[in-house]
Amino acid sequence: MAVKKSESTGKKAASAAAKVLKDPKASKDAKIAAASALTQSKSVETTSAKAASSAAKVMRDPKASKAAKSAAASALTQKAAKKK
Repeated sequence: MAVKKSESTGKKAASAAAKVLKDPKASKDAKIAAASALTQSKSVETTSAKAASSAAKVMRDPKASKAAKSAAASALTQKAAKKK
């Protein structure tokens, strides 16, 4: 069972996510993470397992842009915590 998180994407992260979505060179994983982050800019939704996996790949990618990493970090921050 997951615990609800109250974070939402901030203005800087939302701007970075929009930049990634517009970038034709951005990877599929970067775009998935960016879309997840943008979806959460005005809501209390949590990041899905698929989006979190994509975001983690972006964070590990040394070639990922600063904007992609910012969006990925925002998406990961909003992943639902597992209940112990």
